Amino acid sequence: MALSEPPTISPAYLDRRNNFGRSPAGDFQRLSFAGSASEYFGIWIVNILLTIVTLGIYSAWAKVRRNRYFYGNTVLLGRAFEYHAKGKQILIGRAIVIGALVVLNVVATLAPVLVLLPTVVVLAALPWLVARGLRFNARVTSYRNVRFDFVGGAGGAFKAFILGGFLALITLGLLAPLASRWVGRYVGTNLRFGGRAFQTDPPLAPLYRGLFLGLGLALAVALLATAIVMGTLRATGTLGQPTENSIWLWFSIGSSYAGFITFYGIITLFYRAAVRNAVWNSTVFDGKHRFFSGLSRGRYTWIAISNVVVTIVTLGLMRPWAAVRMARYTWTRTGVAISGVVGTLVSDIEEQASAVGAEFIDFEGFDFGF
Repeated sequence: MALSEPPTISPAYLDRRNNFGRSPAGDFQRLSFAGSASEYFGIWIVNILLTIVTLGIYSAWAKVRRNRYFYGNTVLLGRAFEYHAKGKQILIGRAIVIGALVVLNVVATLAPVLVLLPTVVVLAALPWLVARGLRFNARVTSYRNVRFDFVGGAGGAFKAFILGGFLALITLGLLAPLASRWVGRYVGTNLRFGGRAFQTDPPLAPLYRGLFLGLGLALAVALLATAIVMGTLRATGTLGQPTENSIWLWFSIGSSYAGFITFYGIITLFYRAAVRNAVWNSTVFDGKHRFFSGLSRGRYTWIAISNVVVTIVTLGLMRPWAAVRMARYTWTRTGVAISGVVGTLVSDIEEQASAVGAEFIDFEGFDFGF
């Protein structure tokens, strides 16, 4: 018996635990991840070697192989998702963006008065690229042979990603929850599946709660680390003593950077889990089927940080294990409460396959991974 479970497990307790503390509004279905680290290691190592040999060109096909493995092992109601992009599509999209940047920089070099031209064009085009990238990623994803779609425009992308990111930056993160809400709304309300819409409106309260709890945890870790270092220096008699030892100087600088990265990482990871929960828990498909996310913010942060440590210590060889470990945790903590009979919904979805399944053929590959 797990230590976290009560001595006597009642049906009501199991119901709350399996549904992330919520009463299911219908037939609750949990997602799962069926991949394994050993399987993914073979894909990952081949991707790395071929990307190096081809000077990065193969990275487009590497992304396709990676996504097909992870999508193909993400399962809902006994069926996996599918990823249909082709390496050539992604390579063309990247070539267009890189080619445009090269041309802009050449023009700016030949005409110094246009030195700001690349920056202005990139800022103006970024929302459009974001929207196209989201649409591409949606249209190359399917479930039960029915494609997803994304109908958001550049204006919404500007507000969600550019304006929201700018406000979060100038307020030192204080308005980050507002930016996250805009991103959640933009992505969630413009997503389609089989022609049916999703709706998302994440509330601000859990976002701010996640932000401040993450900040508090990071401060507690920083104070503990500082106390340990100061105690060690005091015990060795080096506290406050000047030193010209370059090794000790570089160690101090490195420790400071590591401490800052750890501090920032804890806040970011803790907050990211809170955002995921808030967005998924406010998402409804077709007006009646509700999604749930029950990530533990502390456990998510621990998994992410320990993944980084293990990956660094093993010189990257444990990266596949870390990726599979994170995917398995996040998807097993995600579910959907289907209103009505599951079989009816499945039949309706599969009927959409013949109507819209072959419609989405797109050559573009602006895949920015948002």
